[in-house]
Amino acid sequence: MQGILYLPLFPTMILVTSLPAAEPETAAKIGDIVNELRFKDRLFLPRELSDFETAEAIVIVASNTSCPIMQKYWPKLVRLHNEFSSQGVQFVSLNVMHNDTIIDISAQAVKYDVPFPFVKDINGQGVTSLGLTRTPEVVVLDADRRIRYRGRIDDQHRLGGSAPAVRRESLKNAIGAVLAGKNPLPAETAVDGCLITAAPMVQADPTLTWNQHIRPLFNTHCNDCHQSGTEAPFGLEDYADAADNAEMIAEVIADRRMPPWYGAEEYKDFVNHRGMNGDERRMVQAWIKGGMNRGDAVDLNPETTPREPVEIGWQLGKPDKILQTTETHELPADGYVDYKYSVFPYVFPEETWVEKIEILPDNTEVVHHANLLAFQMNKGIRGAYFVTGKVPGAKPMQLQEGVAVRIPKGTVLALQIHFTTTGKKEKARLSVGLHYAKGRIRKSIRHVLVSNNTFAIPPGDPFHKVVKSETIEHDITGFGLFSHMHVRGRDMTFIAHYPDGTSENLLMVPNYNFDWQIGYMWAPGSRKFPKGTRIECIAHFDNSDFNPFNPDPTETVREGRQTYHEMMYGFLFYTVDEEQLNLEVDPETGLAVTKVANAGS
Repeated sequence: MQGILYLPLFPTMILVTSLPAAEPETAAKIGDIVNELRFKDRLFLPRELSDFETAEAIVIVASNTSCPIMQKYWPKLVRLHNEFSSQGVQFVSLNVMHNDTIIDISAQAVKYDVPFPFVKDINGQGVTSLGLTRTPEVVVLDADRRIRYRGRIDDQHRLGGSAPAVRRESLKNAIGAVLAGKNPLPAETAVDGCLITAAPMVQADPTLTWNQHIRPLFNTHCNDCHQSGTEAPFGLEDYADAADNAEMIAEVIADRRMPPWYGAEEYKDFVNHRGMNGDERRMVQAWIKGGMNRGDAVDLNPETTPREPVEIGWQLGKPDKILQTTETHELPADGYVDYKYSVFPYVFPEETWVEKIEILPDNTEVVHHANLLAFQMNKGIRGAYFVTGKVPGAKPMQLQEGVAVRIPKGTVLALQIHFTTTGKKEKARLSVGLHYAKGRIRKSIRHVLVSNNTFAIPPGDPFHKVVKSETIEHDITGFGLFSHMHVRGRDMTFIAHYPDGTSENLLMVPNYNFDWQIGYMWAPGSRKFPKGTRIECIAHFDNSDFNPFNPDPTETVREGRQTYHEMMYGFLFYTVDEEQLNLEVDPETGLAVTKVANAGS
């Protein structure tokens, strides 16, 4: 702890920061070896210092998202990274604030254009092991993981303001000394910054019960997925399921890994936004710590009634038209399975209008996600375009009244399927169910695809930037946004540049996860974009060793269909405001009974 001494020597009060109090004998000291340090990366995965085994030195920055001095130092840290990374120096941002989520820190990396890893301290382990007290305190470890320097970055930014120039390059000099095999002088410096506060312990609460308190939360936030008939690994429909998986539930809720949501927190105008608030998360943890009290049956009330279960089969009811793949995919017991493609043996003989689409595997355990594509028979599948998809946690496509998908005459549908292995050999066959439009169709659902297919991601690049934009040709109403990359995809940001010269960030997906390709949907009619709006997508890719799913960080990566290639696809789904189709559709066939001249392309 640092004390504050008030000296009333002048009419203006002067504050003098005292020297740090004596450290306890157990505190980390200069020269100590950090045997191991564990933290979580942007994908919520546990990682450790040994993941940087080839580094000549590691610079660990104690960080958070709120300290103003921390924010001022990001450009300097990026410059130091750029200067020393080629010499084997690995920079790592270690977030030490308990209220900062992994999504928050991932968004911080994007906002400040920081290329090196942002990781989350686990239960204050890093603070203790490294002897950290403030943000942005830095620690330099040598190749043997010995603490060689701890202290400030430089002397420019202080709590009371900033100097016009740096006088002491403390961190830069320390790195240079370590690389030269010398002891940094000084080895420790005082740090201006924000004191680190330990996370408060969640207290056990045995008065909380499953029936009265916890089941309503799970019904609201979890049971869309966690029930029979879905891809979830276990159900949360009854007490036994929750109790059997309690510690796992506590971990993923504390991480904010569940309920799944990968959009930055400032973008909350999406109607499918998931997430428990802080009080709800603490309630679940306190219930688990308190012994997982079930409660009496008399606790039940109408608000705790479970959701209607998902039926095994068609969630949207029996389709009007069912298409089934001709082949049965045979999957190995383990290993990675490349994308599989299945073309349905059906050519639409006439233009057809559809209002609901559902993708149904006969083996839900092996299908992680599937994309429905459409193409003209005479153009082949390489000209295919995206229609809808099946991803974990998302409902099948169900459009609002008066809006439908137009399937042109001569169209063929196909599936792009991402299979996962289960530990034993499996088989799977997929079907697509189409529900024809009912009543009068006013508008067709469309999308603009913002895609760059000319990029080349250099070997080892942790933060390769790819940008593309498309201009909207009509006044439109937005339905939602969807991002698609492969396993090197790190983040994607959607920006609307309006004709009046203003711009608006629509969405940032700061820790894109290939396994959770969620759509972000606006409330019907709530988002308007005038003609001439330019939709820009900015994406970053991580082709480094630290990316745990990187197939080969030594390769230059280009656009391609398999997951060891990459894609940069940003979708904006919309309807055209001026479009008034006024089509009467035969509900038995999906064919338009009457048409007008501007039926749309």
